[in-house]
Amino acid sequence: MSRFVQDLSKAMSQDGASQFQEVIRQELELSVKKELEKILTTAPSHEFEHTKKDLDGFRKLFHRFLQEKGPSVDWGKIQRPPEDSIQPYEKIKARGLPDNVSSVLNKLVVVKLNGGLGTSMGCKGPKSLIGVRNENTFLDLTVQQIEHLNKTYDTDVPLVLMNSFNTDEDTKKILQKYNHCRVKIYTFNQSRGKKQTSLSTNLLLIFWERKRTTPEYICWYPRINKESLLPVAKNVSYSGENTEAWYPPGHGDIYASFYNSGLLDTFIGEGKEYIFVSNIDNLGATVDLYILNHLMNPPNGKPCEFVMEVTNKTRADVKGGTLTQYEGKLRLVEIAQVPKAHVDEFKSVSKFKIFNTNNLWISLAAVKRLQEQNAIDMEIIVNPKTLDGGLNVIQLETAVGAAIKSFENSLGINVPRSRFLPVKTTSDLLLVMSNLYSLNAGSLTMSEKREFPTVPLVKLGSSFTKVQDYLRRFESIPDMLELDHLTVSGDVTFGKNVSLKGTVIIIANHGDRIDIPPGAVLENKIVSGNLRILDH
Repeated sequence: MSRFVQDLSKAMSQDGASQFQEVIRQELELSVKKELEKILTTAPSHEFEHTKKDLDGFRKLFHRFLQEKGPSVDWGKIQRPPEDSIQPYEKIKARGLPDNVSSVLNKLVVVKLNGGLGTSMGCKGPKSLIGVRNENTFLDLTVQQIEHLNKTYDTDVPLVLMNSFNTDEDTKKILQKYNHCRVKIYTFNQSRGKKQTSLSTNLLLIFWERKRTTPEYICWYPRINKESLLPVAKNVSYSGENTEAWYPPGHGDIYASFYNSGLLDTFIGEGKEYIFVSNIDNLGATVDLYILNHLMNPPNGKPCEFVMEVTNKTRADVKGGTLTQYEGKLRLVEIAQVPKAHVDEFKSVSKFKIFNTNNLWISLAAVKRLQEQNAIDMEIIVNPKTLDGGLNVIQLETAVGAAIKSFENSLGINVPRSRFLPVKTTSDLLLVMSNLYSLNAGSLTMSEKREFPTVPLVKLGSSFTKVQDYLRRFESIPDMLELDHLTVSGDVTFGKNVSLKGTVIIIANHGDRIDIPPGAVLENKIVSGNLRILDH
């Protein structure tokens, strides 16, 4: 057979396979559409339009998922961002503040992503309700921060919580405690724009009276069977057997949910111009007046529609998303998008020096424009899960920061590490509860008594994973002002007024127990074996 005939045969074979794959995709999309239409028929009449919007959004996401092949980025097109596209925070701060700070603050809305549960730390309910400092919760500290701004500058900066159906009800119950705070608090739900008006006692009482008699259906996106790629859900309810059928579609859902809630138009009508979005468990994500001033008074007169705060990578951050230049625009690249052959290169601290803190400043007018043009483009993250019954499913997610490429004149700002202080584990919790930080008006700042600006590396073992167990093992939080590194493993407890300095490693082997006595000073020590303090 001639080389030409071989090539022609191969081309015809490839073309046939391509056509076959396209037919399969079309049939699969049709099957999913029919399943979603069945689910929609189960929605109550007062929720029908909202549910239809949710399922239409999922169908568009599913269509894109079927169209994409392989990694969503071409590694060869990734370039370092131009120098002027990521500004050092010092340069932003050097511009100073306007004479009338309240004028720029009154253009701001603070949005906290409040969809997560505290299950990874052994807690039930919203993570934002876990006590982190002096019995203050994440939510308490957030409200205190914004109230301090409003009182100091005589402004009206509102707080908006983006809840999920896992956190919505418990969060709304607790909001009543802030009735007398000088902060208007609004809520809306991921994937379902259900608006909650600002807090007032009467409104909340009316809301909760209505809540007793009217069930609230809040559907997210349906999980899909990994084999059939069809939705697991059979109706819009999320109770009983249907509990695991739905999932929050990632924080990228904020744009559509915020728009659909009506809050976007409300705030634009009130003269607000920017939202500051961050995770509620990032205690470093406070309102920064210098960044806000840079947005409200751009040095070149050209408005910036999107600012992403980035900070320098350490070895602990190698998996964090990074900003790159891609096809002429700033683009957030997550590790899930990187071809396997380049994962080690992506993790390199020397090549990719910064990562995304998920502290974002976004123009409200730009969100409205792009949402109405259906022009917000975010890469799909495929997240595999296994349900309690053993069924393998996948959920299609998007990340809020991935939208940066859709906005005009986007900018990265390389901020100090202090603006990234997430609490994901009890190891993080130990740091923020310690004397390493001082608390003022809801904001944590590194203690002036610490000689080094870096945060110690703390690794607590599995005996400390749950908050309840963690608290039981510390009679009081140790003095950590001079600590560099702490590793604790096994059955270990700490007495009152313990001081930890330098590098401290405490390892209780299986079956052993170590009680660090009250008042102990451990400096550059390794403690192992068995040490019991018995009452007498």
